[in-house]
Amino acid sequence: MTVPPDFDQLVGGEGDPNERARLRRVHELLVQAGPPPELSPEVEAGPTLGMTLGGRGRRGRVRTGVLLLAAAVSVLVLAFTGGYIVGNDKGGGTAASRVLQLRGTSAVPAALASLEIEPKDVAGNWPMRLIVKGLPQLAGGSYYEVFLVRDGKPYAPCGAFKVASGEVASVQLNAPYRLQPGDTWIVTRQTGDDTTPGPAVLRPV
Repeated sequence: MTVPPDFDQLVGGEGDPNERARLRRVHELLVQAGPPPELSPEVEAGPTLGMTLGGRGRRGRVRTGVLLLAAAVSVLVLAFTGGYIVGNDKGGGTAASRVLQLRGTSAVPAALASLEIEPKDVAGNWPMRLIVKGLPQLAGGSYYEVFLVRDGKPYAPCGAFKVASGEVASVQLNAPYRLQPGDTWIVTRQTGDDTTPGPAVLRPV
């Protein structure tokens, strides 16, 4: 049995009576409480490297899970937003990113082309890309023109281009118009400064 230390031996016999009385009360409370319980060897040794890395791993897994969830939500939001824009476009009713297949008329029966109409940009333009094969190279000031067709008639030009014989041409075009349901495109052969549509060389399939 361990004998608790004597207060007078610890503090001495001198000092302010009020201070001594306060210290004595604290001493008596500590004696009543007894010694603290012994620590387990694991706790006494403190955290190990394995415990620290394990905690980091759990936090890492939680953080990774949160990031994956956020990414999934972002994808869903983008998909919904994209579908909403395509389905609710008020600029003309033409589906975004559609591809129009064209083939040569009797003038150039071996010609083929595809016209990709991309989504409308913020300025209201419809970017397009024409990939064409089989058109002959034109001499002098002649060139090819892509015309927007509305109600069965050429409505407005969307861009001119030239080709080299035997090569596949890729041409960036633009339709700065408010498109309407039923709009389509043809390719014509133009001569000089003629602004009226020339003979068609490519029509929709």
